[in-house]
Amino acid sequence: MAECLFCEIAAGRIPAAVLRETDRAVAFRDISPQAPTHFLVIPRRHIVSLADVAEGAEGELEPLLGHLLRVAAEVARAEGLQDFRLVSNVGASAGQSVFHLHLHVLGGRPLEWPPG
Repeated sequence: MAECLFCEIAAGRIPAAVLRETDRAVAFRDISPQAPTHFLVIPRRHIVSLADVAEGAEGELEPLLGHLLRVAAEVARAEGLQDFRLVSNVGASAGQSVFHLHLHVLGGRPLEWPPG
């Protein structure tokens, strides 16, 4: 999807502060960090949100989701985080502004609950 910002980042056509790349995922720093450490993990494959995962072929995307979680944990560890928050906004009213599945990983300061 050429019009998708995160597809363009995954393809290397838009620069990003990449922390880790695999054949299925890219992790990069958020351009508007909400914590001292704030990065995103995206699949290279275009998926709009977690809601679309539920509509996919049964089981087809589960290995990809597990991979995204593993990459998030590995990069968090490499960034020195012992505690962190993992968030995936689904839909505009939940705060999703780029409609390509992404995981926010935030840490480096105490994080309140519920979030503001």
